[in-house]
Amino acid sequence: MELLVERAAALDVGKDEVVACVRVPGPGGRGRRQEIRTYPTFTATLETLADWLASEGVTQVVMEATGQYWKPCWYVLEQRGFALLLVNAHHVKILPGRKTDVGDAAWLCELLECGLLRGSFVPPPAIRQLRDLTRYRKRLIQAHSAECQRIQKTLEDAGIKLDSVAADILGVSGRAMLKALVAGERDPGVLAELARGRLRAKLPQLRQALKGRFSDHHGLLVGLALDHLEYLEATIATLDGRVDEVIAPFAVARDRLDTIVGVGKRAAECIIAEVGVDMGVFPTAGHLASWAGRCPGNNVTGGKRRSGRPTKGNRWLGEVLVECAWAAAHSRDTYLAAQFWRLARRIGKKKAAGAVGHSILVIAWHLLAYDCDYHDLAATSSCDATATVPASAPSPSSRPSATRSPSNPPPPNTRGFSFQPRTASSAASRRSPWL
Repeated sequence: MELLVERAAALDVGKDEVVACVRVPGPGGRGRRQEIRTYPTFTATLETLADWLASEGVTQVVMEATGQYWKPCWYVLEQRGFALLLVNAHHVKILPGRKTDVGDAAWLCELLECGLLRGSFVPPPAIRQLRDLTRYRKRLIQAHSAECQRIQKTLEDAGIKLDSVAADILGVSGRAMLKALVAGERDPGVLAELARGRLRAKLPQLRQALKGRFSDHHGLLVGLALDHLEYLEATIATLDGRVDEVIAPFAVARDRLDTIVGVGKRAAECIIAEVGVDMGVFPTAGHLASWAGRCPGNNVTGGKRRSGRPTKGNRWLGEVLVECAWAAAHSRDTYLAAQFWRLARRIGKKKAAGAVGHSILVIAWHLLAYDCDYHDLAATSSCDATATVPASAPSPSSRPSATRSPSNPPPPNTRGFSFQPRTASSAASRRSPWL
């Protein structure tokens, strides 16, 4: 088979050691010379590994995506300027019964030199930092929601029906009542007087709701939960500030995604953290949707089509897209809302949310690839609706425009939305985000 990479290296990465295989031309240019070495995964020894690869003249290095263990090797070699390739271990499985670390490294190296490997998407360092921050923030927000539910469960156990009267038991009034309960106050009348604002119109109901069997045991649980909530809120605020600093170079892209119906500031930050801003990595919107696991898969054998369920893809991105889809479904007079309810009648709400999430991802690809804002043509628009053409265009056209300059080709208008160049007026007039 034709060799495409003359000097190749492959790494089989584990937690404690990495097996490296190098294949280079043999002496006198005859045949191939293969050498395999094993190194511990400490940073100092990884630097030694990089020195050895450089001395062999290696031009490209491949490694499997093994949990988190591939990252130290990747970062050291990335700083040295090697061309790196990260592959899915499922795609390069060796034959059963012949699997060893040495065999895996040699097999990967042979596949690499023949050009038979397809690399996974690894974002640049700035996007990786943003991804770590947004994912950690999401987990903290989920922990915050769980703590709120834990407080409601404890109050229900104590017979305190505060959530039946107050819309938010953790608002200003609710927190004041809970802190008073924790401090030892049990008089429903005194507790009800802590209500503020419109909640004071429900003082009789509050007195009934705050009468229960709240004991010191419940006070301990609620007090600990409130302390934990305050810590989580402070930590989330700190992460929000750090995310704003890291995403500053990509603020224009974030604001552009913010113009999509159902996508707010946090959701836009999460989308950028998962896919980046350089759409050159994904040749088409279909490539991006396939990578994210937002489109049906292919499973055809013997001329029969079997289940084409989507792949797992990027679950972090998938969760954000589905949340945005549900938010868009509650908007009024928008194409995405019309799409959701049209599909929900036929395939159910969950699948409809997945389909709308796919549309949002396709829109995001167009906005980032063509440097434009989202312009919704409303629920009554047809697929070939007329889009607003920039004044700089040579003549009116029924096709949407997503150009910053005449050299950029317009994206295809296959849905009930169009794309327009970003201007100050368009940013000011867009509808409020849901997320």
